[in-house]
Amino acid sequence: MGTYSFKLPDIGEGIAEAEIVAWHVAPGDMVQEDAPLADLMTDKATVEMTAPVAGKVVKLAGEVGEQVAIGSILAVFEVEGDGAVEAEAEPTPAVEIAPNEAAQVVKPDPVPEPVEEDRSSRAKSRDVVEEQRVSTSLDTNGVHEKRRVLASPAVRQRARDLGIDLADVKAAEDGRVRHADLDAFLAYNAGGGYRPAGGARADEQIKVIGLRRRIAENMQAAKRHIPHFTYVEEIDVTKLEELRADLNATRGAKPKLTMLPLLITAICKTLPDFPMINARYDDEAGIVTRSGAVHLGMATQTDAGLMVPVIRNAEGRNVWQLASEIVRLADAARSGKAKSDELSGSTLTITSLGPLGGIATTPVINRPEVAIIGPNKVVERPVFRDGQVVAAKLMNLSISCDHRVVDGWDAASFVQALKRLLETPALLFVD
Repeated sequence: MGTYSFKLPDIGEGIAEAEIVAWHVAPGDMVQEDAPLADLMTDKATVEMTAPVAGKVVKLAGEVGEQVAIGSILAVFEVEGDGAVEAEAEPTPAVEIAPNEAAQVVKPDPVPEPVEEDRSSRAKSRDVVEEQRVSTSLDTNGVHEKRRVLASPAVRQRARDLGIDLADVKAAEDGRVRHADLDAFLAYNAGGGYRPAGGARADEQIKVIGLRRRIAENMQAAKRHIPHFTYVEEIDVTKLEELRADLNATRGAKPKLTMLPLLITAICKTLPDFPMINARYDDEAGIVTRSGAVHLGMATQTDAGLMVPVIRNAEGRNVWQLASEIVRLADAARSGKAKSDELSGSTLTITSLGPLGGIATTPVINRPEVAIIGPNKVVERPVFRDGQVVAAKLMNLSISCDHRVVDGWDAASFVQALKRLLETPALLFVD
């Protein structure tokens, strides 16, 4: 018997180290060649390492959350044959992330769980293996049986943290267990087996690694470097909602319009008069770049966390094209198929919580941009018009700006110009 060591290869230009976000093996495991070994995250991408040989895992480089230097040994295997061998593994790229893009995150960080399976099945893609992991449950005779459970790595991690066997959770749709299904399971079993004696839920300690660490670092950098201020204005969107309903009624095969494509159209028509809003600030170089094109970041919640896919050249798209691109990018982000260039290069970001939007928000700027726009939920309220009380649909619109680059007067003037277009929506379609 001999040992086979391989080193962490250069997985990106200028990358000196990578963070271990998941191990798929443990010391003592027997692995086949090309079996998933580990996931590592750099500033630019998450990559999957596979075993270069078949053998027994003898040693691993470190714990989840630790950094591994490029060129250092990642793992040591006991293999058939004589002598010690050193080799470098070829990384398999996963979802990529652009550097210095606040809140632009990548795939979730699964924590290794022991799975009894034929190691040869590891030749499948990691996503397929992740979805097809086996959970155990009791059949009607009280005998353990195995069945496949579909769930994202983020859902699996949460279930592990809560001590829930996914086989016990009923999926609401298409057989895939989602966070909402876990919430329903917890609500149904409140007071049951997940609370220790005495009634209080046990404390949890969750290590901040990978995805969550990236979010934390980006948000911390944004708040540390950027002096934020937020301006909020109330907008009457009654006519805009009527227009949206009329357009949807006659859309034919076109995608259904939400408020977002109309709001983006208004933003793009307003920005030429306020170039300081559509900009990026390199504070190290002391240079503000005012963008001629509108590359609009669209904050999107996924099972992996918050991602910001980018609508390129939004100013050149009509409302139907914007609606299609919004759906396409959101689906790509949520399925983990968004490409690197679809997750970077935004010049302005819009963030919306939809019906959960609340009365007002103070969104955090997507550094190095200098502004972020947050529409809040639409509510119907009585208002006075020409001495009469009538029902109106109102929406508060928030904008957070970098006070080093954008003055309060500029932000307020921009929102007032935006308000005029949204309250007179016919102007959206006038050149």
